[in-house]
Amino acid sequence: MAAKSPLRGRESRRMVRDRQAYGWGLALGLSLVSGACGQAPAEITAAPESAPLPVVMVGTVNPQEQGDRIYTGRTQPQRQVTLRSQVEGQLLSLAVAVGDPVQSGQTLGHLDGRLLVTAVEEAQAELAARQFEVARAEAELADMRTAVATAAVRLQQARNDAPRLAQLAVQGAVAAQQAEQAETTLRTAEQAFQATQEQVRTRQQGVAAAQQRVAAQRSLLREAEQRLTLTRLQAPLSGTVLEQQVEPGDLVRPGEAIFTLGDLANLKVAIEVADLHLAKFRLGQPLTVRFDALPGEAFSATVDQITPLADARSRLVPIQLTLPNPDRRLGSGLLARVAVPTPGPELVLPQTALEAGETQDGTEQVFLVEPQGDGWVVTARPVQIRPRSDGQVAVLAGLRAGDRYVQRSSEPLQTGQRVQISLASDP
Repeated sequence: MAAKSPLRGRESRRMVRDRQAYGWGLALGLSLVSGACGQAPAEITAAPESAPLPVVMVGTVNPQEQGDRIYTGRTQPQRQVTLRSQVEGQLLSLAVAVGDPVQSGQTLGHLDGRLLVTAVEEAQAELAARQFEVARAEAELADMRTAVATAAVRLQQARNDAPRLAQLAVQGAVAAQQAEQAETTLRTAEQAFQATQEQVRTRQQGVAAAQQRVAAQRSLLREAEQRLTLTRLQAPLSGTVLEQQVEPGDLVRPGEAIFTLGDLANLKVAIEVADLHLAKFRLGQPLTVRFDALPGEAFSATVDQITPLADARSRLVPIQLTLPNPDRRLGSGLLARVAVPTPGPELVLPQTALEAGETQDGTEQVFLVEPQGDGWVVTARPVQIRPRSDGQVAVLAGLRAGDRYVQRSSEPLQTGQRVQISLASDP
């Protein structure tokens, strides 16, 4: 059972009354024609006077060539970037204009960099001051290392004298007071040596801190010099200038757009496809593209991206094509018409045929017209359809070419019901 077509809708009571009035009027006209000619038409079954038959307009199911389905989109560069200012300054000059080709790294303009030059000079002066601090700290460290060496000599002398004098004092060769003084001198030398070693470690830490400050200042200097180079505007890619957002003399702030550049050697064309038609596309599929700007010419493009996420409301799926443009004849923003071939003919019915067979449960069906005796009867036939955009539906299952079906009816129909065929029907 097919889902109820979104193209269908239930008719209002007024529309039903109008259709019934049309049927009755048509039946009356047929009766007058029949009386005037003196005989009933061959395809019209005379209705009993007490129960007029429903009048139906009949069509024949015929296959129709589908032709190419056309989708519209616009061209865009395969690669597109916006050149933005990374520093603040007045725009002094521009070397290119919209439409000019550019090469990667080419200078496109200059910003006023006087303030940045001052910042570089200040960073250089601060770096010199930091380097002087390092030199002073290293000199102090050298002095302390000399003091450590002197203290080490004194300590060694005290270590030699103390035990010798202590031995002589025991032998009575020197006074005990002289031995005690030698021991005191040893302890003092040890303390002096330890103190000078601690001062050396302190000076070493001071040198390391001063060197870190120098390294940090060097980074600030490099940053200032780098910012100064940003006053020269360079092209980030080879391509064409598509837009220019500022003019010389304008004050440009960081992040403000200056140029839009695009690589037009390859273009991309984005189209949106209903999910019902998604099966007609595949990656790498070649398609023909035409442009209103170049009538009579056709270009070849290739499907290179089928977005896996459809729009939640419209159920449209974005598809992207790549279009080679080596001579740059095509620009960005052109209206592109993409032709997608459809496979073979299909059976097509007008939407009114489904309305004539409308059911309470929403089942899609069509009434077929078949001969019975000297008249005609209708039979309901379930169908599977695919909506189209031209007031018609494509039949996927349920009908065959040559079947005769009810296009319109003067009143609701039932299977097995006898009907009268309108003269306006297909032969």
